Amino acid sequence: MVVVNVTVMKRKTFVGILFVAFALSMCSAETALVEEAVVLTPPPPLEPRINGPTVYGVRPGSPFLYRIPCTGERPMTFAAKGLPAGLSLDAKTGIITGKTTKTETHRVMLTSRNARGAARREFRIVVGNQLALTPPMGWNSWYIHYNRVSDEVMRQAADQMIETGMADYGYQYVNIDDCWMNAESMGKHQTDPKRVGPVRDASGNIQPNVYFPDMKAMTDYIHAKGLKAGIYTSPGPRTCAGFGGAYQHETQDARQFAAWGFDFLKYDWCSYGRIATNKTLENFKKPYQLMWGELQKLDRDIVFNLCQYGMGDVWKWGGEVGHCWRTTGDLGLERGTNLPGFYSIARKNAEHWEYARPGAWNDPDYILIGWVGDAHKLGEGHPTSLTPNEQYSYMSLWSLMAAPLVFSGDMAKLDVFTLNILCNNEVIEVDQDPLGKQARILRNTPTEFVLVKEMEDGSKAVGLFNLGNEPAKLSVTWTDLGLTGKQRVRDLWRQKHIGTYERRFEATVPRHGVSFVRFSN
Repeated sequence: MVVVNVTVMKRKTFVGILFVAFALSMCSAETALVEEAVVLTPPPPLEPRINGPTVYGVRPGSPFLYRIPCTGERPMTFAAKGLPAGLSLDAKTGIITGKTTKTETHRVMLTSRNARGAARREFRIVVGNQLALTPPMGWNSWYIHYNRVSDEVMRQAADQMIETGMADYGYQYVNIDDCWMNAESMGKHQTDPKRVGPVRDASGNIQPNVYFPDMKAMTDYIHAKGLKAGIYTSPGPRTCAGFGGAYQHETQDARQFAAWGFDFLKYDWCSYGRIATNKTLENFKKPYQLMWGELQKLDRDIVFNLCQYGMGDVWKWGGEVGHCWRTTGDLGLERGTNLPGFYSIARKNAEHWEYARPGAWNDPDYILIGWVGDAHKLGEGHPTSLTPNEQYSYMSLWSLMAAPLVFSGDMAKLDVFTLNILCNNEVIEVDQDPLGKQARILRNTPTEFVLVKEMEDGSKAVGLFNLGNEPAKLSVTWTDLGLTGKQRVRDLWRQKHIGTYERRFEATVPRHGVSFVRFSN
């Protein structure tokens, strides 16, 4: 027997909440598992609170687009003092647009006001050659829509990113994955004849299928909301699902993506393995070096995601030719045993903590909670099989690892519990910390996993993960953490201080759960 109790969290910006109970019946031989899906994240205050990153990179002369992430009762007005020349703010929407050319760091003071009060926060705009100064945040279509993706789905996802309040926490990318272009013929993953057609026109331009009638109009729609649009292709002749790739058309495709208005590119190895049959480091790098070079020539900023599954120790060189890189295989295909697959993916990704830095991030794949599809069969969505505590652990791991926070579940079926996982501003703050340090591994055993992350303000974020099947007491000492004296400890999921400690901290952590805390003087 599984008992689930969802505690409701009120959100002023959330429209049409669907209540969904999540449970996984994993019981011992003697007793049934009873785990409540309790919402731990407090609701946002009615007065304004500015969330998201505190630093943002843009290249000189590139179009600038940033929607100030801010919770609180609407209507709300915004102001920005110290914006660089060429940028302007829409006071009603909080969207900053324009172009700026002077290479320097601009310290901007953002202000938001509503009937309940006001909030102020410094925001650094770094005009230079580096993008993605904090890990990208957004949504990707793959693990829910697969080969059913469409223009309509992408527009709806943008609407839902605003309506659910996700954009108010810093989520900004709305990314198409595979299957937006034509396929030459029917195949294993291509069963819809409407997605079959010429891959390129007479001039060699890549052709979207009929489900994407006007790519520029779609990105314009997304941009009008202050959000950004992402696209997908492969350096090989075909994508993973058998659609047209970029091979020998890299320059043309890069220019096309910019002309359409895309802001993010996922570049998936796929059929390039048939081109680079000799698995050398040079061959692993080559297609990404080529596309990176083309992206640098554009007058548009495009964040570049290297999706090549960790080959050639990509974490050692990915930052030379991209902004984030996959370190493992697809999480959605990772088989779990006693633990769900995201744990093994996280433990592999965590090993490469020394290589992460601003503008260069280890990517362990997407956040698969809420309603997700069957990646093995490209099936329709269903409620996640992860327990509530596993979902808290999942998000905590990704935040500590300074991973891109990209949700890939059904945006149309976001419920209160899933939003509580995705939209905790203090948890996101750990991920988006401008120091750009990934958490190092403090302890890794069959029953516990402990990570510690250095923060810009001198505090330390710590995750104590119980990998066992029973509640357990986990602890860290000041010697472990490099701390001295008394430390205030804050529970990040509950957003409250839980006491002042000396020399050590101990917590009772539930089965497959986490104690996610922050230490400060």
